[in-house]
Amino acid sequence: MSTNGNRYLRLENIRKSYRLSNREIHQVLKGVNLEISYGEKVGIMGINGAGKSTLIRIIGGVSRPDNGVIERSMKVSFPIAFTGGFQESLTGFDNLRFICRVYDKTWEDKVEFVQDFAELGKFFYEPVKTYSAGMRARLGFAISLVVEFDCYLIDEVMAVGDSRFHSKCHEELFKKRQDRSFVIVSHDYKRLEQYCNKFYVLHDGVLTNFKTFKEARDYYEACKNE
Repeated sequence: MSTNGNRYLRLENIRKSYRLSNREIHQVLKGVNLEISYGEKVGIMGINGAGKSTLIRIIGGVSRPDNGVIERSMKVSFPIAFTGGFQESLTGFDNLRFICRVYDKTWEDKVEFVQDFAELGKFFYEPVKTYSAGMRARLGFAISLVVEFDCYLIDEVMAVGDSRFHSKCHEELFKKRQDRSFVIVSHDYKRLEQYCNKFYVLHDGVLTNFKTFKEARDYYEACKNE
């Protein structure tokens, strides 16, 4: 595989199953393969329940696969819209300090940016368990920007907030960090076509690559109508 500075992400034969309430085993991922070189922008489509968020969590190291190999030679973010890594009883401020320590970053010089970007107001100093889903996503997004990663995992986070917040996200991610890699999971065709240069559809546990956005979109639409 050709890489930029030998920085890449590779998934080989990733499998993941869950046990349902009726004790039936549901196989979400059935041998997923994915290779991303530094700087590539990957868009993933899939119907609800296809396993997109599961895949993103595995890529980010939040969940473990049942089988398969993951190689990361670039620094991969936690899934930006996934806030399961937050300590619920701690405030947003304390979570910032905690995550900075995990990634060996100073926190003192990052408080002002996170406060401003996340737009939490006084809730920045309240426990995260009191936050709405949107507030958590904005906090996660802001913290991911101050930690700095080679590859950002974006799971519908751009759906959070108003147009002004979307503009801030666009400026920080796709302009200031346009050299980075992205894995974007979204139902927004316009956004995927605008930001991505590699296109995949996750369906029935299988991740399929398409040469063009149109081919991926047409296959996704066919999957929705099955």
